Amino acid sequence: MEKVKAGIKDVADLAGVSIATVSRALRGMQHVSAPTRKRILEAAERLDYPIPLSPNKRIYGRTNSVGVVAPYVSRWYFAQVINGVEGALRESGLDLLLYNFSQMKGRERLFQHQLLKGRVDALIVISLPPTEEEFESMLSLGIPIALVGMHHDNCSSVAIDDVAAARTATRHLVNQGHKELAIISGSPKDPFNFSVPQDRRKGFIDVLAESSLAWDPSREVFGEFTMQGAERAIDELLARPNRPTAIFAQSDEMAIGAMRAIRRHGLRVPEDISIVGFDGHEMAEFFDLTTVEQPVTRMGEMAAWSITEKLKNPSSEFHSLTLPTTLVVRNSTARLA
Repeated sequence: MEKVKAGIKDVADLAGVSIATVSRALRGMQHVSAPTRKRILEAAERLDYPIPLSPNKRIYGRTNSVGVVAPYVSRWYFAQVINGVEGALRESGLDLLLYNFSQMKGRERLFQHQLLKGRVDALIVISLPPTEEEFESMLSLGIPIALVGMHHDNCSSVAIDDVAAARTATRHLVNQGHKELAIISGSPKDPFNFSVPQDRRKGFIDVLAESSLAWDPSREVFGEFTMQGAERAIDELLARPNRPTAIFAQSDEMAIGAMRAIRRHGLRVPEDISIVGFDGHEMAEFFDLTTVEQPVTRMGEMAAWSITEKLKNPSSEFHSLTLPTTLVVRNSTARLA
């Protein structure tokens, strides 16, 4: 007698779920928890029930997509990291699903309402320090997580040492005889609480203290990590007494904006004011800018590789990597005459 083939109802009865749930699970649809999906697949295998193939799902329960969370997309740093992530994911046959927001409401909607649940297989967060509540929300998704530009004990991460890199930039100016130093920082009212501006400022202040140089708070201006913001910041700085002989800008874009403003004021770079930037922006060479170069695209690639490794082998260990930076000396800095 020919063996009677099991039907979808038999799978539902064995797994203890409804027929509709079995249908959603086997088609790789959302709104089915991972444990339930696993139980249904095991039941289907036991009953030799055919599991349909989907051209869009390599593994049932997988979306074949990796979510990337970034507060900005148009800014150079974030665009370069995303470019690195996308290239590495493409090589692994994975799609990138971008979650971009520039306001706190978007951040709350993303994390508090769990908009990521069931939509992505893994998550990469770029330079956006999550609160403990947000991090717990991400961990509750039960998917691999990688951070770029920061570290956390419970997931993979790729970053640089911003404090040490800022120390290198500032030390370069001090070694050239400069004692009257200024700094162009990000924004004093940062809604995202980025750690980078604080870390780079710390490196700057540390070197001044080690060199017995007095720190004058009036020599800190805020450029909001844009060229236009830096130009306004330089206008403000040069209107104050005791003009500095050297400036550390926390990004190359701010350094370039500062150079433009200084020349507009009839001053010369580096003869009157030396400037060092931070990033390794492709325009830094064009403007002959001394800068601390960081491997931005590489960080995105390595974050994506750590994610794909975790997807292939969930038991693999977390990677916490700190990549080196390089001081590239050009003609925007000079020894104090």
